[in-house]
Amino acid sequence: DIVSTMGDIAVEEMDHFRRVHQKIEERGLKLGWERKDQYVHDLAKFFVRTHDRRLNLVNKLLLSAMIEARSCERFRVLSKNINDKDLAEFYHELMISEGEHYKTFINLARKHGEGVVDVDDLWEKFLKYEAEIIAELGTKELIHG
Repeated sequence: DIVSTMGDIAVEEMDHFRRVHQKIEERGLKLGWERKDQYVHDLAKFFVRTHDRRLNLVNKLLLSAMIEARSCERFRVLSKNINDKDLAEFYHELMISEGEHYKTFINLARKHGEGVVDVDDLWEKFLKYEAEIIAELGTKELIHG
């Protein structure tokens, strides 16, 4: 189930990237260099790599769920507060997609974490850890931070 699901998400994310790049070019802009995402880097530190493949999988799924959940929230804010109708609709569409990805990742973590870890408890601890990261990042203009 993970391979099929992840394949679908990967195709959708590549379509999003293609469409974002198209919007950038339509506005006469250029795609910038990839930057290190401090928020994601710091989030990943929460999970300690183990020899338990299922626990490692659950950890990766929870990290992905967090990133998608926060992306959903940010696209909602953007869609509600931008004066460009085209971008507002695009951001709204991305918001819905990211929300679905969040639900997919969290549900997969629960399914594959059964008997390995209390996923909901781990998620709650992860949320508290994330709150600390956000407080430390301050108000820098970052997509995830």
